[in-house]
Amino acid sequence: MRKILSDYGTIFVLIVLSAFLSWRTMSDQTPEGAEAGRQVAEKIAAMSPRAARALIAIRDNQVDAQFADAVRSVLEARGIAVAGVVRGSPVEVRRIAKAEAEQGRFIDAVASTSATRAWPIFKDIATKIPEMKGVRLVEPESYRWPTFLKKDNLINVTNQSVVITIIAIGMTMVIITGGIELSVGSLIALSACLAAWFIREWGGGVSAGAGAMVGYSVLAVLLCGIMGLVTGFMVTIFNIPPFIVTLANMMVASGLAYLISGGYTIFELPDSYTALGRSSWFWGIPVSVCICFVLYLAAHIMMSCTAIGRYIYAVGGNREAARLSGVPVRFILFFVYVATALLAGFGGIITASQLKAGAPIYGVGYEMFVIAATVVGGTSLAGGEGKIFGTLIGSFIIAAIQNGMNLMGVESYTQKVVLGLVILAAVLLDRVKQSEFFWNRRRKTLSA
Repeated sequence: MRKILSDYGTIFVLIVLSAFLSWRTMSDQTPEGAEAGRQVAEKIAAMSPRAARALIAIRDNQVDAQFADAVRSVLEARGIAVAGVVRGSPVEVRRIAKAEAEQGRFIDAVASTSATRAWPIFKDIATKIPEMKGVRLVEPESYRWPTFLKKDNLINVTNQSVVITIIAIGMTMVIITGGIELSVGSLIALSACLAAWFIREWGGGVSAGAGAMVGYSVLAVLLCGIMGLVTGFMVTIFNIPPFIVTLANMMVASGLAYLISGGYTIFELPDSYTALGRSSWFWGIPVSVCICFVLYLAAHIMMSCTAIGRYIYAVGGNREAARLSGVPVRFILFFVYVATALLAGFGGIITASQLKAGAPIYGVGYEMFVIAATVVGGTSLAGGEGKIFGTLIGSFIIAAIQNGMNLMGVESYTQKVVLGLVILAAVLLDRVKQSEFFWNRRRKTLSA
């Protein structure tokens, strides 16, 4: 139990944080879309036979269109006629009501959303439209529920943080070996710009086919992998500190992104390029989020059940002892830096797909969020300690804090202060754990 708490104790932090944010964001929620439409239609149907004819009032958007379709479907199945659908124009209510009255028919109920119910024309409607005297205005019933726990919000949180979460896999391996990687944010921009430029110049631009989009995106990721190869070469062959090497690479990658794009956004991409970043699979979960979980599962298996995973921990625990034990230290360092660069490149492709463009400003400051997710997840900056799923939890914690502060209206400057304090607290906790381990081991040595 103690080991579980040590490795995955952050999950309790996530549970407590989620409970706090749920309490702070508790508010009245109103159903939308098809769910709201079915609810309103059932209420109107329950009014029969008085409600023999209904009018639907919605805004002109996709969600309200789903509401109208659901209302119409249920009412027509119950034998209740729909006089018409008013889309975003309140004056249409009067026109339809008068047209119905001229035909000797009267509207008994109006199916409205919570937004259209507030239209001025529905206030004292009997005076404004005598033909609708006695009409029933029916809207969805509200309920108490945390905004933080709404399905759309949770999906939005995971989708927005998916790039950081994916790159954190590589950052975890790098930090376990005792290194650091500061160029991941710039590699996001470089990958996005490379892919967009290749597709625009060589792939046909907006008319590019699936093969061109996939091929050039893979090429962009592989070129980012070369940057990781350079990092590994400098760290292993020349013994340059990773902080210096990756800081230099951060500037190089950012400069290359600006040179490739000319400092402008490259937006000549096909609509289908958004399939990776915007489309969804099961229960509305984005494709990129599903891929993220698959990557975490694969990384967990590698770190827990393979020789490479054990070697990564060995290099971080004691590099010299690992070398003397036959661990291929240089290969492991090459591997973790290349893997991190490839993951950053893939994150750039996801970002370009989400925004349907490539720009040199993508990924600014992402390295700090990636490191924060890794450290908060329990990976020790001293090296040799960390869990892949712990990083996943840490990423969720960072995303939940950001989202919660946005929902509570906390200004952006204050959010930076809070996130900085969270990172500091995680580092201090790591140091406390390291100190306890050192003193416990020393006491055992002295007592022996």
